[in-house]
Amino acid sequence: MTWFLLCVGLLICGYFIYGAFVEKVFGISTQRQTPAYTHTDGVDFVPMSKGKVYLIQLLNIAGVGPIFGPILGALYGPAAMLWIVFGCVFAGAVHDYFSGMLSVRNNGQSVPNLAGKYLGKNAKHFMNFFAIILLLLVGVVFISAPAGLLSKLTGFDVAIFVGIIFCYYLIATIVPIDKIIGRFYPFFGALLVFMSLGLTIALMLSSEHTMLPGFEIGDFFTNLNSNDMPLWPALFITIACGAVSGFHATQSPLMARCVQNESNGRFVFFGAMIGEGVIALIWCAIALSYFGGVEGLNAGMAGNPANVVYEASNGLLGTFGGFLAILGVIVLPITSGDTAFRSARLILAEFFNIKQVALPKRLLLALPLFAIGAMLTQVDFGIIWRYFGVANQTTAVLMLWTAAAYLLRHNKFHWICTVPAMFMTCVVISFMLNSSTLGAGLPMVVSTVAGMVTTFIIAAMIIIKTKGKGDIDIDDDEEKVELANEL
Repeated sequence: MTWFLLCVGLLICGYFIYGAFVEKVFGISTQRQTPAYTHTDGVDFVPMSKGKVYLIQLLNIAGVGPIFGPILGALYGPAAMLWIVFGCVFAGAVHDYFSGMLSVRNNGQSVPNLAGKYLGKNAKHFMNFFAIILLLLVGVVFISAPAGLLSKLTGFDVAIFVGIIFCYYLIATIVPIDKIIGRFYPFFGALLVFMSLGLTIALMLSSEHTMLPGFEIGDFFTNLNSNDMPLWPALFITIACGAVSGFHATQSPLMARCVQNESNGRFVFFGAMIGEGVIALIWCAIALSYFGGVEGLNAGMAGNPANVVYEASNGLLGTFGGFLAILGVIVLPITSGDTAFRSARLILAEFFNIKQVALPKRLLLALPLFAIGAMLTQVDFGIIWRYFGVANQTTAVLMLWTAAAYLLRHNKFHWICTVPAMFMTCVVISFMLNSSTLGAGLPMVVSTVAGMVTTFIIAAMIIIKTKGKGDIDIDDDEEKVELANEL
């Protein structure tokens, strides 16, 4: 229990200490009007209160990722908890803050346009491709997972729930953001808090289960995976949501269009990521504790993390409490899946320059996305999840480099973004070179060395190219004024 509470405490301290430092480096302006007011359209640009925007942001980013990912990551042992803590504070929350605040500074633009502005047109096209692919995969993953749990709870055919969730997604994607998302998601946020706190308290008070049983401090630095799976770099791909996730970069601009003041950014973007980190810690601890350790977890999971959710929720909270907890797990992916399709619609709208005020124009972009998503639901869930993991972390790498380039251009302390960008670049390249199913299948040592060399080359190119630009190519008038004042 001590180790678990220490990890939670570190996350909270990360928000107040490191979050304040990141905010200072970025340099907020409380006098600047946000896109919620300058571009109000009643559909996507709608001013909302800080608390409401926080809860919606938390639900948008917290799909099944901070539950299934930490459960799968727990197979490596408590080392997974260290990655959640340090990855969340120094990479994930920084990533989310800059993806949100750069969007606020750039009229609510989506992440591909931000990448294009600070990294160049090639980065924009690359990010457009990856963002759309990622969002489609997210939408499919976040249909299959809740549909499977609903089928398990009710006994009805999973195809029925897939159809129902698809219909809901279509409606939520095209209606104004304050009609469904702004109205009901804060309630779902309260359900999420209940689920997380309820399970934690139940585990702590349980007479049958002990928090992190038998683990010692040395186990936090040891790979305990009984299947001989290497910790590097697979752990950092497996646990994305809860540590650092590129999917969040596609979601933060949604709330950047609703934030009332730049001073709300740390609470909304940095804070929501810390909240997701706490959720990830809870499920990682439950996975390691409820089944008595890594070997018990491996047997109890039986290849599907949904089994852990079902067994632990019912075992710790009883039938009714377990039902509410499982309902929370069902709500999480649904409230992220619909915003995934919404983000994809808005990215395509920016790419083709199609205004989204009129309903027919929203349908013009939404319907093809759902048609592709429907076809992808027929692909095996395990395959979709693996591709989702790689696309997710690749998007995170691009967003972190975008933020680093922004700070470099403004002569600010860019290392808060450059260091995590370099680490995640090495992770993705090493994983792709080593993976026999998704990549080249090279030996681990060769893959890692190649990943490190490539990472340093990319970092040097971005630093050299961006540092020399100064205020060149800064096309936003307000940003020019800001830069002139700083100089």
